[in-house]
Amino acid sequence: MMSPAPWEQVREIFEAALDQSDPGDWLGRQVIDSAVRQEVASLLDHHSRAGSFLLEPVAERVPALLEEEPVLPAGTLVGHYKIERELGRGAMGRVYLATDTRLGRPVALKALAPHLIGDASHRERLRREARAAASLTHSGICTVYALEEIDGQLFIASELVDGHTLRVEMSRGDRPPVNAIEATARELAEALASAHANGITHRDFKPENVMRHADGRLKVLDFGLARTDAVPTDAAAARVTVAGALVGTPAYMSPEQLNGLPADARSDVFAYGVVLYEYASGIHPFHASTPLGLAARVLESEAEPIATRSRDVPAAVAAVVDRCLRKSPADRFASAADIVSALRRPPNAPASSSSNFVTMWRVHQIVTMLLYIAAAWATWWIKEFFKPSPMLVGVFVALGIGAAAAGVMRGHLVFTSVLNAGHLPAERRRLRPVIVAIDLLMSTGCALAGLRLAIDRPLDGVLSVALAVGLALATMLMEPATTAAAFRD
Repeated sequence: MMSPAPWEQVREIFEAALDQSDPGDWLGRQVIDSAVRQEVASLLDHHSRAGSFLLEPVAERVPALLEEEPVLPAGTLVGHYKIERELGRGAMGRVYLATDTRLGRPVALKALAPHLIGDASHRERLRREARAAASLTHSGICTVYALEEIDGQLFIASELVDGHTLRVEMSRGDRPPVNAIEATARELAEALASAHANGITHRDFKPENVMRHADGRLKVLDFGLARTDAVPTDAAAARVTVAGALVGTPAYMSPEQLNGLPADARSDVFAYGVVLYEYASGIHPFHASTPLGLAARVLESEAEPIATRSRDVPAAVAAVVDRCLRKSPADRFASAADIVSALRRPPNAPASSSSNFVTMWRVHQIVTMLLYIAAAWATWWIKEFFKPSPMLVGVFVALGIGAAAAGVMRGHLVFTSVLNAGHLPAERRRLRPVIVAIDLLMSTGCALAGLRLAIDRPLDGVLSVALAVGLALATMLMEPATTAAAFRD
C-alpha cells in the first residue's frame, strides 16, 4: 500500500495529465517513480472509459429511453390541455407547449418519461416538484398551475416563460456589463431565498434551470429534485431517491453532494456561486478538460477568486461568490437570504471597503512580525545583562526559533492573500493553531525574562513584560477581530 505522500503525488500528476491533449504521451515523458506512474496510468485508463456521464444529460446519452413512446403530435388532447409542440426533453421526461383549453392560456406541460411510469420513486418526485414549486409565489420562480394524472401518466402544468435559458445567454460569449451582473446576482439570490424561507432546497440549480424572460426578468425552473424540510407522512415520501445516488448535475454540485451526503440550503448556495462565477467570467470556477477532472477539482481545489477572472465584477458580488464557493458548508452563507443581505451594501459605502479591511489584516500580520523582532531583541539584551545565565540563554534560543517560525508562517499568509486568495481560508485554518501556540510560548518566555530583569532594572523589566502581554493580546484579541472584518468569518 502506498504511503499518503505518494498518493498525493498520484493525484497531482493525474490532474495535470487530464489537462493534456495526449495524457498517455505526457505521462510517459515524466520523470517519476514507476509505482506512481503505474497508478496514474490505471486512473487514466478508468477515466477514459467512465468520464462523460458526469456532465452529459441522460436524454443525450441514452435517447432511446425517451423514444419508447413517440412525441405527442400537435393537436393531441391531454385532458383539457391541447399539445402545440415539444419544447424539450430531460432526464425525467418531455416538456410540451400546450394550451389550457379551460382557461385559454399557454402552459408548459411536463410529462414523466414512459419508462419511469412504473417507478414509484420517480412518480413521487414529480408530485413533490409540483407541491414544492406550487407553494412558492415569488416572481423569480416559475409558477406551477396544476398536477394532473391522466390515463396513468403524471403531468405538471406550469407557467410558460417566453425567453431563453441563462445557458444560451452565456454561450453567446459576450461578457455581461456590471449592472447586468449585479441585477442577475440579486434576482437569483432573492428567488432562492424565497424557496429557502419555505424550507425548500432546489438541489439542481444550474444555468439550464434559469430562464431570462423576454422582458429581462429571471425565472428559476424545475424543482423536480427539490427537497423540503417538512416531515413526511409515510415511508414512501420519506426517501424517494436511492441512498448514495448522485441527484443533480455534478458540475454544479457542492462537495458534500458529490460525496453522497445530504444537501441543504448551503448546497444551493454553492451552486449559486458556480452559476454566478460562470455567468460573470465566462468560465467554470473549477474548469477542467474532462468531467472527472472537474469533479476532482470541486472536491480538492480552491476556486481562483472571481476578481482575478473578471475585473468588471462589483466588489460586493465578488465577495459573495468567493464565499459561496468555499469547500466547507459551514464557511458559506447559511441560506440565500444571507446572500441577499450581503448584496445590499449601503449605496454610499465605498466599493473598496472589503479590500480596506484585508489591507488592515495584512498590516496586523506585519506589525506582529515586528513584535517578534522586538521580543527577540529584548530577550537577547536581558541575556547579555545577566551573563552568564543558562536559563536566559535557553529562553532566548527558544524565542528566536519561535519568532523565525511564526514570522515565516505569517509572511506566507500575507503572500497567499495577494497571490492566491482563494487558498487563503484553508491556509488560515491550517496555520492558526500553530501560530497561536508559538505566540503564547514566546509571550511567556519574554514575560519570564522581563520579570527577572525587573528585580534589578524595574522600568526595563516592566517594558519587557508589557511587550509580552501586547504580543499575547494582539494574537488572542485583536487578530480575530481584524480577520472577521476582512473575511466575514
